[in-house]
Amino acid sequence: MEAYIYDAVRSPRGRGKPDGSLHEITPVQLATQMLEAIRDRNGLDTVDVDDVILGCVAPVGEQGTDIARLAVLTAGYAETTAGVQINRFCASGLEAVNMAVAKVMAGEADMVVAGGVESMSRVPMGADGGAWASDPAVAYATYFAPQGIGADVIATKFGFSREDVDAYAVESQKRAKQAWDEDRFKRSIVPIKDVIGEIALTHDEHMRPDTDMQSLGALKASFAELGENMPGFDALALLKYPELERVNHVHHAGNSSGIVDGSAAVLVASKAMGEKYGLKPRARMKSMASIGSEPLIMLTGPEGVATKALKRAGMSKSDIDLWELNEAFASVVLRYMQAMDLDHSQINVNGGAIAMGHPLGATGAMILGTAIDELERTGKGTALINLCVGAGMGTGIIIERI
Repeated sequence: MEAYIYDAVRSPRGRGKPDGSLHEITPVQLATQMLEAIRDRNGLDTVDVDDVILGCVAPVGEQGTDIARLAVLTAGYAETTAGVQINRFCASGLEAVNMAVAKVMAGEADMVVAGGVESMSRVPMGADGGAWASDPAVAYATYFAPQGIGADVIATKFGFSREDVDAYAVESQKRAKQAWDEDRFKRSIVPIKDVIGEIALTHDEHMRPDTDMQSLGALKASFAELGENMPGFDALALLKYPELERVNHVHHAGNSSGIVDGSAAVLVASKAMGEKYGLKPRARMKSMASIGSEPLIMLTGPEGVATKALKRAGMSKSDIDLWELNEAFASVVLRYMQAMDLDHSQINVNGGAIAMGHPLGATGAMILGTAIDELERTGKGTALINLCVGAGMGTGIIIERI
């Protein structure tokens, strides 16, 4: 059975700080408003929604228990609609969609809402703890180092200078501004309301469109101290990659993904269920994949998972019209373009997380929706969407516009 995407919505991204516009909105409410939008835009009787799958990377505190099931109930969905929270780090939102697709294709479900949520201003990144960094035995076995160290190792190993990563970041800001100026996100954006029903945010507020090479050049490398001083992660990196003389620290807040709040939802269903509601499918799945990759450098999974997804679909690189890769760090995308031999004009054409931010559990679903919107805007046919993932993984999907 084929699975189709009928709709995709996302919140604006709010700055992930106490002064951010979405800080007053609880994570459950962020997710609730996305579920309400999917229901109302498509005229759904939620008795037909078999499951809701939401990515959430820090499922503790306000984001704890099972936030998907809670959002189902607070959105007024039928009690018969199940809900589950999943965590594949930064790819959680896309993995949620892949799971929804698999359920429909397997005949386990006829209609699923998938997506993600992360309120990084209320539940800080890393609040869930875990053995990866805190258990010496686990850290030793995995060559644990912070992601920024991995990003700097990528830059060093594959030859990207501070000027290269800063130039990429400037371009991300320019593209995001152009996309907003031209209303390219208007079909997907759902303004977030506060507790009294007033509009809290309508646009991505992390953007800094005035960014230039001079302003970025004034920023200090964020991970140099972590690498060079105690606990000395550079020494660990050089132990793993002895061909490197040193680690060149090039990343900072301006060329790394922004910390933000946000949520997203995608409607996945069978052809028969879409016909029941008179819905026109927007895209169909061609293939999906996830892989593991080396955990210290951590962020090179996208090239491997893209290759795997292409092989599963029986496609080649030339069959893909549009590429979307989460901008965790500038070097991640630069390495991906290098490995896949892509021109910058083909990838992240509307900017990315460096400009607009990366609400961890939601980003995968957000960039999938961005790709669908862009295929429709340009009349192009296929897109490959993927993300690098913590602890060394990659998750991707290939879609075809209908």
